[in-house]
Amino acid sequence: MATLEEIKALLGEPRFLWSDPEPWNLLEQELGITFPADFRAITDAYGPVLINDKLRLDHPGHPFRNLGRSIKEEIEYWLEAEETGILPGRAGTGPGELLPIATGATAEYIFLRVPPEPSAPWAIGIQELDSFEFELYPMTFSDWLLAYLKGEDVLVGATPPARLFYEPLT
Repeated sequence: MATLEEIKALLGEPRFLWSDPEPWNLLEQELGITFPADFRAITDAYGPVLINDKLRLDHPGHPFRNLGRSIKEEIEYWLEAEETGILPGRAGTGPGELLPIATGATAEYIFLRVPPEPSAPWAIGIQELDSFEFELYPMTFSDWLLAYLKGEDVLVGATPPARLFYEPLT
């Protein structure tokens, strides 16, 4: 699993540096899941952020870019759009369901696939709305983010610039 130090080496030092676990605890209790530790660590370090003008992450402790609110709105959107058959599975927090956690600037939605059983690993799913393609990456969030930052093809239409950067969202 990629480490936060590997992410920092490519992206730069984080500035958000959240340390209070309470918003995560409340969100996890409300959703009935436990987020992967690597996703929490990266989100706590960088907070609400726009990476390379392409990838937007929210945080559960932020008043305006609130991850919990974003997740609930996106689940509602995907459940309403379920009959379109765009997603290869159901959006939600149950085993095997797709949990929306981030968005891409070129019409992508980034999901964590909730493990279908407790011993199974999490995976990353990318839904591209322009082409209606869905790709499942059997890797952790940190491995997926590191692959993206290294320029690997894990987010449609989002090749990193020569210099990686991020912009805190307020």
